[in-house]
Amino acid sequence: MSAATARATIQAYYDAFNAGNAAGMLDRVTEDIEHRVNEGAIRHGRALFAEFCSHMGVSYREELRDMVIFVSEDGTRGAAEFVVHGEYLQTDPGLPEARGQRYVLPAGAFFDLKGDRISRVTTFYNLNDWIAQVST
Repeated sequence: MSAATARATIQAYYDAFNAGNAAGMLDRVTEDIEHRVNEGAIRHGRALFAEFCSHMGVSYREELRDMVIFVSEDGTRGAAEFVVHGEYLQTDPGLPEARGQRYVLPAGAFFDLKGDRISRVTTFYNLNDWIAQVST
Protein backbone atom coordinates (compact mmCIF):
# COMPACT_ATOMS: atom_id res chain seq x y z
CA MET A 1 0.00 0.00 0.00
CA SER A 2 1.27 3.47 -0.74
CA ALA A 3 1.57 6.12 1.93
CA ALA A 4 -1.16 8.10 0.14
CA THR A 5 -3.54 5.11 0.24
CA ALA A 6 -2.76 4.50 3.93
CA ARG A 7 -3.45 8.15 4.74
CA ALA A 8 -6.72 8.05 2.77
CA THR A 9 -7.80 4.84 4.55
CA ILE A 10 -7.19 6.32 8.00
CA GLN A 11 -8.91 9.57 7.00
CA ALA A 12 -11.95 7.67 5.68
CA TYR A 13 -12.11 5.68 8.94
CA TYR A 14 -12.20 8.88 10.98
CA ASP A 15 -14.58 10.61 8.57
CA ALA A 16 -16.98 7.71 9.19
CA PHE A 17 -16.41 8.03 12.95
CA ASN A 18 -17.24 11.73 12.91
CA ALA A 19 -20.36 11.03 10.85
CA GLY A 20 -21.54 8.43 13.39
CA ASN A 21 -21.29 5.85 10.61
CA ALA A 22 -20.18 2.59 12.26
CA ALA A 23 -20.76 0.67 9.01
CA GLY A 24 -18.35 3.03 7.27
CA MET A 25 -15.75 2.38 9.95
CA LEU A 26 -16.25 -1.38 9.59
CA ASP A 27 -15.73 -1.06 5.83
CA ARG A 28 -12.20 0.21 6.55
CA VAL A 29 -11.05 -2.70 8.76
CA THR A 30 -9.96 -6.26 8.04
CA GLU A 31 -11.99 -9.29 9.16
CA ASP A 32 -9.25 -10.09 11.69
CA ILE A 33 -8.93 -6.53 13.04
CA GLU A 34 -7.05 -6.26 16.31
CA HIS A 35 -8.60 -3.48 18.39
CA ARG A 36 -6.66 -2.30 21.43
CA VAL A 37 -8.20 0.39 23.60
CA ASN A 38 -6.68 2.34 26.44
CA GLU A 39 -7.23 0.55 29.77
CA GLY A 40 -9.24 -2.22 28.11
CA ALA A 41 -9.20 -5.68 26.64
CA ILE A 42 -7.95 -6.52 23.16
CA ARG A 43 -10.76 -7.30 20.73
CA HIS A 44 -10.07 -9.65 17.85
CA GLY A 45 -12.24 -9.68 14.76
CA ARG A 46 -14.75 -7.48 13.02
CA ALA A 47 -17.74 -8.80 15.03
CA LEU A 48 -16.28 -7.70 18.37
CA PHE A 49 -15.21 -4.39 16.86
CA ALA A 50 -18.78 -3.88 15.61
CA GLU A 51 -20.12 -4.56 19.13
CA PHE A 52 -17.72 -1.96 20.52
CA CYS A 53 -18.81 0.61 17.93
CA SER A 54 -22.47 -0.04 18.75
CA HIS A 55 -21.83 0.40 22.48
CA MET A 56 -19.88 3.61 21.92
CA GLY A 57 -22.66 5.03 19.74
CA VAL A 58 -25.14 4.62 22.60
CA SER A 59 -22.94 5.78 25.47
CA TYR A 60 -21.05 8.65 23.86
CA ARG A 61 -21.43 11.30 21.17
CA GLU A 62 -17.97 12.30 20.00
CA GLU A 63 -16.35 14.40 17.31
CA LEU A 64 -12.63 14.25 16.62
CA ARG A 65 -11.05 17.59 15.78
CA ASP A 66 -7.57 18.91 15.01
CA MET A 67 -6.72 15.60 13.29
CA VAL A 68 -3.14 15.02 12.18
CA ILE A 69 -2.40 11.74 10.38
CA PHE A 70 1.08 10.25 10.00
CA VAL A 71 1.99 7.26 7.81
CA SER A 72 5.11 5.23 7.13
CA GLU A 73 6.67 5.49 3.67
CA ASP A 74 5.62 1.94 2.81
CA GLY A 75 2.02 2.55 3.95
CA THR A 76 1.91 -0.37 6.40
CA ARG A 77 1.77 1.70 9.59
CA GLY A 78 0.16 4.93 10.64
CA ALA A 79 -0.77 7.14 13.54
CA ALA A 80 -3.24 9.91 14.24
CA GLU A 81 -3.38 12.61 16.87
CA PHE A 82 -6.61 14.46 17.60
CA VAL A 83 -8.79 16.08 20.24
CA VAL A 84 -12.02 14.34 21.27
CA HIS A 85 -14.97 16.66 21.87
CA GLY A 86 -17.63 14.52 23.46
CA GLU A 87 -20.79 14.13 25.45
CA TYR A 88 -21.32 11.27 27.92
CA LEU A 89 -24.84 10.00 27.20
CA GLN A 90 -25.34 6.66 28.97
CA THR A 91 -23.46 5.29 31.99
CA ASP A 92 -20.70 2.87 31.08
CA PRO A 93 -20.34 0.08 33.69
CA GLY A 94 -17.56 0.85 36.17
CA LEU A 95 -17.39 4.51 35.19
CA PRO A 96 -19.05 7.63 36.64
CA GLU A 97 -22.76 8.16 36.08
CA ALA A 98 -23.65 9.78 32.76
CA ARG A 99 -25.60 13.03 32.92
CA GLY A 100 -24.83 14.49 29.51
CA GLN A 101 -21.42 15.79 30.66
CA ARG A 102 -19.22 17.31 27.98
CA TYR A 103 -15.49 16.68 27.75
CA VAL A 104 -12.46 17.63 25.66
CA LEU A 105 -9.71 15.05 25.63
CA PRO A 106 -6.44 14.82 23.69
CA ALA A 107 -6.00 11.34 22.19
CA GLY A 108 -4.16 9.35 19.58
CA ALA A 109 -4.14 6.05 17.74
CA PHE A 110 -1.68 3.74 16.03
CA PHE A 111 -2.48 1.57 13.02
CA ASP A 112 -1.26 -1.43 11.06
CA LEU A 113 -2.59 -1.57 7.51
CA LYS A 114 -2.92 -4.46 5.05
CA GLY A 115 -3.99 -3.79 1.50
CA ASP A 116 -6.42 -0.91 1.73
CA ARG A 117 -7.73 -1.87 5.20
CA ILE A 118 -6.80 -1.30 8.84
CA SER A 119 -5.68 -4.51 10.56
CA ARG A 120 -4.86 -3.02 13.99
CA VAL A 121 -5.91 0.11 15.81
CA THR A 122 -4.53 0.98 19.24
CA THR A 123 -6.13 4.00 20.92
CA PHE A 124 -4.65 6.05 23.77
CA TYR A 125 -6.11 8.77 25.98
CA ASN A 126 -5.81 9.81 29.61
CA LEU A 127 -8.64 7.99 31.38
CA ASN A 128 -8.05 9.86 34.65
CA ASP A 129 -8.43 13.18 32.80
CA TRP A 130 -11.72 11.98 31.28
CA ILE A 131 -13.02 10.77 34.67
CA ALA A 132 -12.15 14.12 36.26
CA GLN A 133 -14.00 15.98 33.50
CA VAL A 134 -17.20 13.92 33.74
CA SER A 135 -17.16 13.80 37.56
CA THR A 136 -17.58 17.54 38.07
